[in-house]
Amino acid sequence: MKTHYQAEAPQRAEIDALPGAVLLEFGANWCGHCQAAQAPLAQAFAGHEQLTHYKVEDGPGRALGRSFRVKLWPTLIFLKDGVEVARVVRPLEAAAIADGLQQIDPKA
Repeated sequence: MKTHYQAEAPQRAEIDALPGAVLLEFGANWCGHCQAAQAPLAQAFAGHEQLTHYKVEDGPGRALGRSFRVKLWPTLIFLKDGVEVARVVRPLEAAAIADGLQQIDPKA
């Protein structure tokens, strides 16, 4: 699991072309809501360590976040073969995150 939001975001076409299960997380390192979501995310992520996880810094004018219509942070988007399967916004409990992870990575 990634721990810091990265300013360098991949292109949308790159994300759409990714095979398998991917967790795409939008937020900012200074965001209190994002910081509060990290413990539940870590708890839910246990057993899914092989999963591809992009932790993308978001903000006004950031193309990737806008292409996914992200409005609140953190927003977790669960992708399977480049297609959005589930989305969780501002999670405070691991259960909601675990449900999304189960939809894209049921083996764990």
